[in-house]
Amino acid sequence: MKVRPLETTLLNEVPGKISDSEILTFLQTKDINWEYVKTIKELTDLNDDVISDWLNVSVRTFRSYKQPKNKFKENVKEQILLLLSLIHHGIQVFGSQKEFNLWLNTANFFFDNVNPISYLNTVTGIRFVDDRLTAMEYGDNV
Repeated sequence: MKVRPLETTLLNEVPGKISDSEILTFLQTKDINWEYVKTIKELTDLNDDVISDWLNVSVRTFRSYKQPKNKFKENVKEQILLLLSLIHHGIQVFGSQKEFNLWLNTANFFFDNVNPISYLNTVTGIRFVDDRLTAMEYGDNV
């Protein structure tokens, strides 16, 4: 999967580990728009059904966000930032999008033998998956 320059720029704009204060700053200073979602789609190669489920919106609502006049709600923007940060962190840990995506889609002991990707529909789940990545960075098993 080829990443376009804009996706690379947006991915690098969001830190691989993002603090609550950084999220608040992003929400106040950046226009979190469809380009951020396109970056997630490009990096994960997932469809609208999966990503709309992560963001807890219907597919129809999700697709309506493609229109510039439609703005994301603050909680959706927060989840988008957390997902991008998680993806950035995962690529750093695994060395490539492909390896990170494989890990996300493989059942894992630390996730009750389900795929880590199934935890990405809540802020707590995103943080839980990110915590596992951090543990892996410090030598904990995958």
